[in-house]
Amino acid sequence: MIMLIIIEQKGVFSMEDTSGNKKHISIGILAHVDAGKTTLSEGLLYVSGTVRKMGRVDNRDAFLDIYDLERERGITIFSKQAVFSHNGIKITLLDTPGHVDFSPEMERTLQVLDYGILVISGADGVQGHTRTLWSLLKKYRIPTFLFVNKMDQGGTDRETLLAELKQNLDESCIAFGSEQNTEFYEEAAVCEEAALEEFLETGTIREESLKKMISDRKIFPCFFGSALRLDGVEAFLDGITKWMVVSSYPKEFAARVFKIARDAQGNRLTYLKITGGSLTVKSMLGEEKVNQIRIYSGEKFEMVNEVQAGEICAVTGLNDSYPGEGFGAEKGNESVVLEPVLTYQVQPQQGCDPAVLLPKLRQLEEEEPQLHIVWEEELQEIRVQVMGEVQLEILESLILERFGISVEFGQGNILYKETIADTVEGVGHFEPLRHYAEVHLILEPGEMGSGLQFATACSEDLLDRNWQRLILTHLQEREHPGVLTGSAITDMKITLVSGRAHLKHTEGGDFRQATYRALRQGLKEAQSVLLEPYYDYRLEVPTDMIGRAMSDIERMHGSMEPPQTEGERSLLIGTAPVIAMRDYQREVTAYTKGEGHLYCNLKGYALCHNADEVIADIGYDSERDAENPTGSVFCAHGAGYQVPWDQVKQAMHMPGVLEESKENKRELKLERTNLRVEEEWMDTEEVDRIIEGISRTNQKEKQVRKKKIPDGYKYTARHVAKRPKKQEPREEYLLVDGYNIIFAWEDLKELAKVSIAGARGKLMDLLCNYQGAKGAQVILVFDAYRVEGHQTEILDYQNIHVVYTKEAETADQYIEKFAHENAKKYQVTVATSDGLEQIIIRGQGCGLLSAKELREEMKRENENLKENYSPAEKRVTTSLGDML
Repeated sequence: MIMLIIIEQKGVFSMEDTSGNKKHISIGILAHVDAGKTTLSEGLLYVSGTVRKMGRVDNRDAFLDIYDLERERGITIFSKQAVFSHNGIKITLLDTPGHVDFSPEMERTLQVLDYGILVISGADGVQGHTRTLWSLLKKYRIPTFLFVNKMDQGGTDRETLLAELKQNLDESCIAFGSEQNTEFYEEAAVCEEAALEEFLETGTIREESLKKMISDRKIFPCFFGSALRLDGVEAFLDGITKWMVVSSYPKEFAARVFKIARDAQGNRLTYLKITGGSLTVKSMLGEEKVNQIRIYSGEKFEMVNEVQAGEICAVTGLNDSYPGEGFGAEKGNESVVLEPVLTYQVQPQQGCDPAVLLPKLRQLEEEEPQLHIVWEEELQEIRVQVMGEVQLEILESLILERFGISVEFGQGNILYKETIADTVEGVGHFEPLRHYAEVHLILEPGEMGSGLQFATACSEDLLDRNWQRLILTHLQEREHPGVLTGSAITDMKITLVSGRAHLKHTEGGDFRQATYRALRQGLKEAQSVLLEPYYDYRLEVPTDMIGRAMSDIERMHGSMEPPQTEGERSLLIGTAPVIAMRDYQREVTAYTKGEGHLYCNLKGYALCHNADEVIADIGYDSERDAENPTGSVFCAHGAGYQVPWDQVKQAMHMPGVLEESKENKRELKLERTNLRVEEEWMDTEEVDRIIEGISRTNQKEKQVRKKKIPDGYKYTARHVAKRPKKQEPREEYLLVDGYNIIFAWEDLKELAKVSIAGARGKLMDLLCNYQGAKGAQVILVFDAYRVEGHQTEILDYQNIHVVYTKEAETADQYIEKFAHENAKKYQVTVATSDGLEQIIIRGQGCGLLSAKELREEMKRENENLKENYSPAEKRVTTSLGDML
């Protein structure tokens, strides 16, 4: 016995199943738009006793059309569920959107179904979107029942429609309702060898055998009727519960998320199906706790403490969950077949900052991931990627309803993608001061529609497993732009083959930079190919219009099969670019006077028919894309410097992998040996020697720190030739009179009134940034002559040297002594505004910068950094510009 209690006040329902059954089945109902899907759902709920009155779409009172937008437009936009029991089985019925623009919402729901119901209009037969739904049901291997609706309309014929189903969907579509008929058993027997043997031996097929054939997608039961008149609905419901097999689930907990939504109070709801064990309130899913478990039916829900395997519920308390996420034994994401192909600029009402609207749209993106909200930082604008114009209209209404903001949308554009046509090795190196990472990737072209695949073939002797995992994470964490138009890359396999970390200086962010640069460098070296989305189309026109239709398809750079003619109607089937067919339905309607029909389904991406034209129109310059640099960063003399993408491989520290495998030789590569070779270049030891020689202090000599190549490698002729040549030095030195500069710059002077130590620290930071940009050795000198007993103190602060003079020695004296002893050997410049000191320094033949000239010089170097460094590196240099 089923008891149904409806409590209206708080939007809660309770369904108490006194029969004690624990059989749970999840059924999804799918259809081409206007096939009568929602009407059939109403009929099933009415026949099962869940509702006392059938709702109707045109009356705006359907049980599952719970949103005002759906009631206004008469279409299903969001997937919803209803719970009812029939013949001892508790059924969760999931109603999915029928319009092609909302197909991704439907596809996510497919991932949690036990069975599917495909509704087909008897008046229209198998339509374009019906084939797409059928292919998705096949992809997810969902056993499917078919209900041919609207059989009460004139001109519908059961046998003709059944033949159409067999021809266009599957030969195993069999009419049910006369299961005891010999003809039925003969038809079912040819669908499986075991069934055929059983039929030949016994003249019949057991019920259990038929159930298994349906569950294994060997048979597709077909029922006929009229949902609006309740004709055949009860027989259909009886047939479903009779022929379904209730799944058995493992005891180990498992669950999969298929939808994110929010209730009227703004609470975040995570919809999931339990596919193993059970879930209780206060359980931990990942690192978050389940606060409530709700069983929804329509817009009402029942709160429960526990749900069992097979049930679908919504939980609160999860803020980081996302559609496709698995918990427990469920792992990984299911890929979505249908992707947006159109992009539009979001234009909010006057007075609304796009940056303020962005987080609100992120909420909608969370609930409807197919929206793909994109923030264009340079343009300070929002773009939204959608399936079609109907979805755009719905989005406009949703934004107004949810957030009270009116928006418009700019002209739509096609979403292009990029791939490669040959195999290359991409390399990336990131080594600014005190950072280090190097990455080598192999980029290989994949099959059309395969997407991006990631793998590692790197030895753990070269790169620790944790670093390898981090690199793969960085590859998968974002969309990577191509180098032709900046469009997302796809259809390639990216394999990590080599890399290097530094025991002391490598941080996680270093490998992000090196990985991105390696990918971009490989794309620049590869032969890139532009892709555009294509439709599979079916064009039905009067036979006398077939010539015009074929001419249009050729004009649109489409392909077609030979036309099929039947009486006064002709059919064209083929593929064509989305951009060419976007508005073609209007043309068809016009030139056929309403008698022509065009059905389009997204096929996927293929070669762009006018790539050169598109690339020129977009005008993307990969070399000027500061967000996605193609070159690498290396370090020399304590400062980082840029190396362009086409010169990076000559500067890499690790040998290339792809070239070695091709040439099978290593003459020009790093070779294994038992020798240790050190790279010679000027470091802090030389600076310390100069300073210590002048100060004549007893400071202990500092330990030499030289950059080394790891054990087991040596340079060959090519690398020796590429090493920096040891020049007869005119090494640059900048000596800065610290307190003179502090009290010459107004901002530091004001800071010194509050904290002299703070002013010293700020000047030191500014000079560190300047040294990194300029590359000269910087010595900052402060007076300590009034400190009793103080000896000359020499410190290394990041990449500069700081000197505190000894008792009775001023900074002027220290600088003059340095200049006198080293002006002929080195290119020495002194920064001071002390007039007497300037005269003395000039007399030594040294360069001179006043306090004002030093500040201007630092500003210029900061601007150079901004032009040459990526945004990530610009943030490091921002402090210099801000403080100047």
